[in-house]
Amino acid sequence: MFDHRKYVPFKPVGKTGRRWPDRVIERAPQWCAVDLRDGNQALVKPMNVAQKTRMFELLVKLGFREIEIGFPAASQPDFDFCRKLIEEDRIPDHVRIQVLTQARPELIARTYEALEGAKRAIVHVYNSTSTVQREQVFGLDRAGIRDIAVNGARIVKAHAAERPETEWTFQYSPESFTGTELDFAAEVIDAVNEVWRPDQGQPVIINLPATVEMATPNVFADQIEWICDHVRYREHFSISVHTHNDRGCAVAAAELAVMAGADRVEGTLMGNGERTGNMDLVTMAMNLYSQGVDPELDLSGIAEITDVVEACTEIATHPRHPYAGELVFTAFSGSHQDAIRKCLARRQPGDTWHVAYLPIDPSDLGRRYEEVVRINSQSGKGGVAYVLERDYDISLPRWLQIEFSKVVQQEAETGGGEIDSMTIHRLFESRYLQVDQPWSLTSYDLHRDEAGVHARVSIGEEPALRALEGHGLGAVEAVAAGLEKAYGITLAVDAYDEFALGEGTNANAMACIRMQVNGQHSSAAALAEDTTSATLQALLSAVGRLVDPATARTATSSVPASAC
Repeated sequence: MFDHRKYVPFKPVGKTGRRWPDRVIERAPQWCAVDLRDGNQALVKPMNVAQKTRMFELLVKLGFREIEIGFPAASQPDFDFCRKLIEEDRIPDHVRIQVLTQARPELIARTYEALEGAKRAIVHVYNSTSTVQREQVFGLDRAGIRDIAVNGARIVKAHAAERPETEWTFQYSPESFTGTELDFAAEVIDAVNEVWRPDQGQPVIINLPATVEMATPNVFADQIEWICDHVRYREHFSISVHTHNDRGCAVAAAELAVMAGADRVEGTLMGNGERTGNMDLVTMAMNLYSQGVDPELDLSGIAEITDVVEACTEIATHPRHPYAGELVFTAFSGSHQDAIRKCLARRQPGDTWHVAYLPIDPSDLGRRYEEVVRINSQSGKGGVAYVLERDYDISLPRWLQIEFSKVVQQEAETGGGEIDSMTIHRLFESRYLQVDQPWSLTSYDLHRDEAGVHARVSIGEEPALRALEGHGLGAVEAVAAGLEKAYGITLAVDAYDEFALGEGTNANAMACIRMQVNGQHSSAAALAEDTTSATLQALLSAVGRLVDPATARTATSSVPASAC
């Protein structure tokens, strides 16, 4: 049943001297949004008037100057919506509405009836030209198909002449262009243009639809370039493309078509359309934006765009949808998170955008950096560190990043899902910051003499307040000596870091320490008003993880009068 032999490869264009592979897109094409027609006909539940109005207003807000609003001759709701926009004066002067019609006299007449009173409008007429349509659907030869197109063009022109108050643009589509022999497609296009005469000033758009995507995008680009080279009056009319996504390449096909000479692109927001969808306008426009090309559309409010499209189409946006998906800027991988964190830390205001794994700045689309790094069992030290820095202004030394990331990973593996920022902070507090009351720093007094530093420290609270005293080259060594003497233990510091949190004289400080207590590793961190207090508390907490406070050799409730 799964037999590839029933299919034959698409025959590529026999073309030499291709120019399009060496071109780059340096300016945005003309855009035409077809959400309200092509997109609407693909919905399980077509849009109602309220939804259509909301979608139309969004498209205008985003900057579309050409919007296909329906097929009024074939649908009463489409007819009524067209009349609503015109009669309620909802169409801005700079926007041209576009309506679709088959090349049939009665449908064309009804189309002009729907457009009565419009200031500017595009009448989009089409008929199928492909080999399979001619032979198996219509049973006509080339001449019969060409006659349908020509007659349709004449009727479109005649009705427009009766309504000179409207600024008319004519558009013709040889439907299923990709399945049409190129010489015949050019023949039909030339025949239509002989009626419309774009060379005499009539605005004309020739739309070349990949009604069914049948080949790789480079073949479509060859088809477009071939047509550009072989039709008459080319310099007098616009060539438009309308790519579908049957092979998953609609955006790529449209981009290569523009490189091959197309002036205009039709598509839908988020790519909704028949079968696997239409060309995604958001993706193609943002692709240009990411290359420093002005897309001439304002897509900065991506959340609003997504909300409106979902409400009108009743189709959820895929979380990995390019640019618009909830997770599109999200990195779970540890190496990705680490690279993003380092790149963002190096950025300065005014720098061009060069951040690993992020082709654009999420804030350009109204997204937050909070959505970039999220943590699960696949995440590493960089991501965990980034979340603590971003949300709690806590910077961890590398050794503690490595150690704590294993704690977070174990929690994620146990839960089997994502770990949110609050959970990460709670884990850090319970594992490193939490202070058992017997080991809380109550006061300290440090004096430097010829032997080094003399430390007198009190810990705990009444009635179990304890005093420690020791000497060392520095504060940590002196307090460690006091702990060794009081508890009969051996201590060795493996790593130690301290730093201020925030700015100003009231800034808090944080200290992190990793040490050996009787040969066992223990780590702790502490927050305090100054680095010395933070350092001593971190030391006490690390010892307290492994030592029973009841084992102290000496204890006293007296506190030195000079303690601070």
